[in-house]
Amino acid sequence: MIDFQPLLSNELVKARPLMQSDFDDLYRAASDPLIWEQHPNKNRYQLNDFKNYFKGGIESGGALLVLDAGTEEIIGSSRYSDYIVDTNTVSIGYTFFTRKCWGKGYNQALKQLMLDHIFQFVQNVNFYIGAVNKRSQISIEKIGAIKTGEVEMAYYGEPAKLDFIYTITKDHWFPQ
Repeated sequence: MIDFQPLLSNELVKARPLMQSDFDDLYRAASDPLIWEQHPNKNRYQLNDFKNYFKGGIESGGALLVLDAGTEEIIGSSRYSDYIVDTNTVSIGYTFFTRKCWGKGYNQALKQLMLDHIFQFVQNVNFYIGAVNKRSQISIEKIGAIKTGEVEMAYYGEPAKLDFIYTITKDHWFPQ
C-alpha cells in the first residue's frame, strides 16, 4: 500500500498530511498574489479560488502541509496525485511556497523528500507545470526532471491550461 501522506523531514522542511483544520493558516501563507503570478490559476490568493485549491488537496488524499523545520511556520503545500497503476506513475504538484522561501533551497529540499519517499513504491514521477511558469520549470530541471510532453490540463475545478510534463524515473533518481 502506498502512503501518499507521509511524515517527511530534513534540515529545511517538514511535511505532514494536510488537514481540514489547516485551512486558515495555509490561506494566510497563500494570500500573497505574487506567489501565484506564474501558476495556471493566478487567483488562488483570493478566498474562493483558494477554497477550491484546498478542497482539491483534501479530496486528493495526497496533500501535504509544508513547514519550516526550524520555526514550524507554515510555508507552503504540495501533493501526490494521479497514481496510474498500469505505468507505475504518480504525479507531484500543486506546490507553492511563501516568497521568503524562494531561492533558498526549500523547494528542492521538499522534492528530495517526496521523491525519496515515493520511489519506494513507483517507477516514474510526473510533474505538470504551467507553460508560463518559468520559475517552476527551472527548479524541476535542476533536480533532473526532463520535459517529456505538453498537455491541456484541467486542475481541480479550474479550466484547462497548457502544461509542460516533466518526468523523472526511479533509475535516474537512484542510479545503479
